[in-house]
Amino acid sequence: MTLKHKIEIFGLSDVGLVRDHNEDSIGNNQDLGLVVLADGMGGHRGGEVASAITVNTILDTLADTLKKTSPGGIDEKSGHSLESIAVHDAVTRANANVFNASNESSQYRGMGTTVVVLLFYDGRFTVAHVGDSRLYRYRDGELEQITRDHSLTQELVERGFYTAEQAEQSLNKNMVTRAVGIEETVEVDVFDGVVHPGDIYLLCSDGVTDMVKDGTINKTITNNSEDLEEIAAELIRVSNESGGKDNISAILARPLKPFLANTNKNLFSRFFELFS
Repeated sequence: MTLKHKIEIFGLSDVGLVRDHNEDSIGNNQDLGLVVLADGMGGHRGGEVASAITVNTILDTLADTLKKTSPGGIDEKSGHSLESIAVHDAVTRANANVFNASNESSQYRGMGTTVVVLLFYDGRFTVAHVGDSRLYRYRDGELEQITRDHSLTQELVERGFYTAEQAEQSLNKNMVTRAVGIEETVEVDVFDGVVHPGDIYLLCSDGVTDMVKDGTINKTITNNSEDLEEIAAELIRVSNESGGKDNISAILARPLKPFLANTNKNLFSRFFELFS
């Protein structure tokens, strides 16, 4: 089942005002309803290599895997959707590819990247992420952060050492506690949810979230909600206007109509989720 005409996708990436090159990578496959964003790190352009390897690996792996996957299927052993398992495994493969490339070239030694992956399927979405690049969902005028940052600052907030306001001023706020490619294995967070047509999903690097508060992101989407391209352009403009201290990437996706693989099954599932 192609999602080409059922999901609208648009993304932009900008070098910002301080960096001399862009270590972010973005990509999508509209037929699959797949969106990927990675924010690289590492000297001698290692960051842009790591992020590019990660995005390309995930796009290629899922294009191959999902051809063989029945939409909405469930793995009997784990109880997870086949799509969420496929996304998890694609990130794991990307980690191996970046780690191996790092070990094969001294100039790229220690390179790594954050990643956030969004896949739509069978009336649902699954998101996998590592690091502090984020996924937000905008629904009925409200912005919700779906992912949880894998960062030292986030851990300190959760342990009560910082308030959210103090965390914004922290010198350690860009120190991630997980990244793709740094170690031989990586822990990947995966989350599933139900899609409502008209929702807007925003994947962004910390070049946006370090410069722009959630309230401003919400207002930007509200004021430009009819045009994903305008939202992306405005987020980059505001991020640069606020200092542009990092590379800036934003990619947006909006489901336009239902995309159910099995109508009867999904009507029952939707009813159960609404009234259970």
